[in-house]
Amino acid sequence: MVKQEESASRVSTSSNIEAMDEIDRIVAEWNRVRPDLDVSPTHTLQRITRLGLLQNASFARVFASYGISFGEYLVLAALRRAGPPYRMNPTTLFNRVILSSGAMTNRLDQLEEMGLVERLPDPDDRRGRLVALTDRGRELVDAAAVDHLENEQRLLVGLDADERERLAELLRKLLLSQPFRELEPAGDRQPSRRTVRRQPSRRTARRTVGRTARRRLP
Repeated sequence: MVKQEESASRVSTSSNIEAMDEIDRIVAEWNRVRPDLDVSPTHTLQRITRLGLLQNASFARVFASYGISFGEYLVLAALRRAGPPYRMNPTTLFNRVILSSGAMTNRLDQLEEMGLVERLPDPDDRRGRLVALTDRGRELVDAAAVDHLENEQRLLVGLDADERERLAELLRKLLLSQPFRELEPAGDRQPSRRTVRRQPSRRTARRTVGRTARRRLP
């Protein structure tokens, strides 16, 4: 009975599928050496990982012809989607692209050096800056987007329209589920205690110093 339950809890490689892929091999190896493990999540999540790696390699070929990386394209595309005048403050742009602040700074530096974006003073914030798409940047991202979407269509040729729609629904459901929402850098999460830590007021600071000094009196 226990063996039947364990078997039911795992999605093992099936002889009913048309062909085996790399993930089937990984699952079969785990089932052989550790039959006590439930490796069913591997079927889904490792395929997502594998697809991500392969699609990124394909994307890189497309954008290499434009002299940019996929990450740089994401920045340009976010500015293009913003509409005229195609500019954002760095924080908004960061949340649209989901990059580390260091990666964003590096990409902006590279794009600015190529003349695809420019940094401008923010008229609403004397100390702020805006990132703006240049005319050259808009022309490049418009052309690259066409090739990029054609390549995405090519990558999905193995699925018909109904299968694509169903897969998109399932992936959306997974992305919006709690475990993944908690991992979203720009998600609606409560900031950590470290990020909401406030500096004490001068009055509070004086009280703290006073109490500390009294404790040290002999």
